Amino acid sequence: MNIMSGMRLTFAEIYIKNFEANVKAIKKFVKPGVKICCSVKADAYGHGAVPCAKAAVKCGADFLAVATVGEGIELREAKIKAPILLLSYCSPSEMADLVKYNITPFVGDEEYIGFLERAVQKAFKAKTAAGTTDGKAKSAANAKLAKNAAAKKFAVHLAVDSGMGRVGCLPEDAAALAKRIASSKCLCLGGMCTHFASADGTSARDRSYAKKQRDAFVAAVESVKASGIKPGIVHASASAALMDKPEWQFDMVRPGIILYGYYPDKITQKYLRAKKTPLVVKPVMALVTGISALRPFKKGMGVSYGSTWTAAKDTTIGVLPIGYADGLLRRQAGSLKVSVGKKLYPIRGRICMDQCMVDLGSAKGIKRFDRALVFGPKESGALLTADDLARDAGTISYEILTCVGKRVQRVYIK
Repeated sequence: MNIMSGMRLTFAEIYIKNFEANVKAIKKFVKPGVKICCSVKADAYGHGAVPCAKAAVKCGADFLAVATVGEGIELREAKIKAPILLLSYCSPSEMADLVKYNITPFVGDEEYIGFLERAVQKAFKAKTAAGTTDGKAKSAANAKLAKNAAAKKFAVHLAVDSGMGRVGCLPEDAAALAKRIASSKCLCLGGMCTHFASADGTSARDRSYAKKQRDAFVAAVESVKASGIKPGIVHASASAALMDKPEWQFDMVRPGIILYGYYPDKITQKYLRAKKTPLVVKPVMALVTGISALRPFKKGMGVSYGSTWTAAKDTTIGVLPIGYADGLLRRQAGSLKVSVGKKLYPIRGRICMDQCMVDLGSAKGIKRFDRALVFGPKESGALLTADDLARDAGTISYEILTCVGKRVQRVYIK
C-alpha cells in the first residue's frame, strides 16, 4: 500500500483530472454563450474548495458559488479572482468582509438590502478616508480616488422565491425591489436568480411544479424589465435542470453535484442517454483506508460496542482506522461493505467514532496495511460508489461526500 510519509492509513484521493473532465463536459453540454457558475460550497462537497475552484476556473468556469462568507474568504486568500456568489444570507457582522473580499450576495427583501447598503457605504467611506494625506485636504489624486470610490457600486443578485421557500422575494415583489436596488447610491443589480425544488424528479407532479416555478421566475424577470431595469445575469438551473431542461439555462447555470461525478436523483446518466442527451461525469473522490490489524476470531466472539454481531464460525476480523468521525454513517452498521483487492467484505458490529471492523473470512492473500476502499471511481480500485452507499443508507450522494471529515487528508491525483 503506497502511503505518503507521515500520512494516516485513512485518506481521500481526489482525482482532480476527473473533476476537470466534468467541468469541460458541462461546458460542452450547455448552450453556447451560457455562463457556468461552479458550486464549491461545503469545501467543494468535501473535495477541497481551493483546489477544485482553481481547477474549475482553469477549465472555463465564469463564476464560483459558496454558502458562507468564510468560504468566499478562503478562495480570495488563495488568490482566486473569479466572481464569487454567496448563495445564502449572512449576518450584518459579516457584511464588511463580504464587501472587502468582493463576494456577490443574493438579496431578497428590503431590510436585508438596507443592512447591506449600510455595510457598503461604510466600506466605501473607509476606502475614501484611506486616500487622505495626514488628515489634510485631499490632493488632486486623492480627490479622484474619492470620486471613483463614491461612484462605484456593489453588485447584488436579486433572488426570487419561485417555490423553494428558502431565499428570495415573492415574484410579484421583484420589480419593486429591483427599483430599490437601482435607486441605491452604492448598490447595483448584477443578476436575478431562483432555485428549483423538484427539477431532479421525473414524476408528473415534479415536472408540473418545476414548470410553475420557471414560469413564476420568468414573470418576475419580465416585470423587472418592464419597469425599465436591466436584470443582469439571469440564472436558475442547478445540475438537474441544466441537463434535463436546456431551454431553462438562461444566461448562466449553477452545476453542483455533477461536478463531483454524481447525478441528482432521477436525472441519471441512464435517463439522459434514453433522452439522447447524454452527459457523462466521473466520480472524483475515493475514500481510502487500510487494515491496521488482522485478528483471528473464534466462533461466538463478539465485535464492537454491545457485541451486536458475533462470529457464526471461525473467521478473520480486520480493523480499519475509519469511523463515523471520518465520514462513515453509524446507521450503516450491518450493511456497509468495503473493497479489499477485487472483493467486497462486510463491516461487522457497530461502527465506532474512529474505527470499524471488517469480516475477511479466511483472509487469503490479505496482509496487514493492505488498502481498503469505502467508495470511489473505478480507477481507485473501489467496487462501490457514493451512490451505492447512499442507496443503502436511504440518503443521497451529497451527504455521503460532505460527511467525509476534515481530519481525512485529501490527496490530489492529477
